[in-house]
Amino acid sequence: MYPWIWRHLPGGAGLKAVQALVLVLAVCALLLFVVFPWVEPRLPFNDVTVGS
Repeated sequence: MYPWIWRHLPGGAGLKAVQALVLVLAVCALLLFVVFPWVEPRLPFNDVTVGS
């Protein structure tokens, strides 16, 4: 998959490296600000089964 992305980015190696870095940062931002906050309330981490 990564070679496919690399082949389809325009420009030389330096420009492709910058574009790949921007893509990685965009995916990380999407995960941190959209996906993880949406998933967090649906996870069972707050369902404690050990009582006092």
